[in-house]
Amino acid sequence: MKLHLIDDWRKVLRRAWSVRLGVLSVIFTAAEILLPLYSDMFPRHVFATLSVFSAVGGLVLRLVSQKDFR
Repeated sequence: MKLHLIDDWRKVLRRAWSVRLGVLSVIFTAAEILLPLYSDMFPRHVFATLSVFSAVGGLVLRLVSQKDFR
């Protein structure tokens, strides 16, 4: 199986909510790993929980029709 980019991949990368939530998920995951090294100010697993919700939201929004892509 050979992978190919979609024709409008730049537009999707800039405008798709699924991509935005994917990036947010990565940020939350990094925060979950890095912040405990510096401070115990945040409740445990708060960023892991946010990461899961943003990842699931990204999956759902990948299937939803978005006005910018019609």
